Amino acid sequence: MQSVTLNNQTITPSKVICIGRNYVDHIAELGNEVSDEMVVFFKPNSAIATQLNACHQEPLHYEAELCFLYQQGRFSAVAIGLDLTKRGLQGQLKAKGLPWERAKAFDGAAVFSEFVTIDGIDDALSLELMIDGNIVQAGGVALMMYKPDVILAQLQEFVTLAEGDVVMTGTPKGVGEIIAGSEFTGRVIHQNKILVSASWFAE
Repeated sequence: MQSVTLNNQTITPSKVICIGRNYVDHIAELGNEVSDEMVVFFKPNSAIATQLNACHQEPLHYEAELCFLYQQGRFSAVAIGLDLTKRGLQGQLKAKGLPWERAKAFDGAAVFSEFVTIDGIDDALSLELMIDGNIVQAGGVALMMYKPDVILAQLQEFVTLAEGDVVMTGTPKGVGEIIAGSEFTGRVIHQNKILVSASWFAE
């Protein structure tokens, strides 16, 4: 089983739950429609990885997201995560009205920084993703269509969240293809303070 790290302790999520189309500008950049309901899909534990790959059967795209760890009935910790996507395959599946999992749930499709404990979540919580020193994505709770408390409440209406499960809350605009050799640096920011950061070299 794959694991994540919280305050230097190993946590093994049973699953990763992902929220799609949660930022209006990202919906527009991919030419998607705004859904009437919250978009949800799943990644299995086997999707969790520490290595950032540029290719898995086809070129991969990055999507940086605020990610929360579920413990004792609430989101207890935050990380920055990369939701890796086979964009070409996803487009084919969407065109046929088929599920996205083949493009989203493959091995290595979820890369996370360390998680750090938080006392609460407000609109000041945000992320930044840089590639080779240039900011390519920035956004956070203030721009979300579905805030973290709403996400949690709606998920609990139909699925049991186990201790240590991870929820990825969607990506702001600026997604793109991963180029091998690039350095990715992501960080979570709250009121101008960096809560956690991580760097990966794409292979």
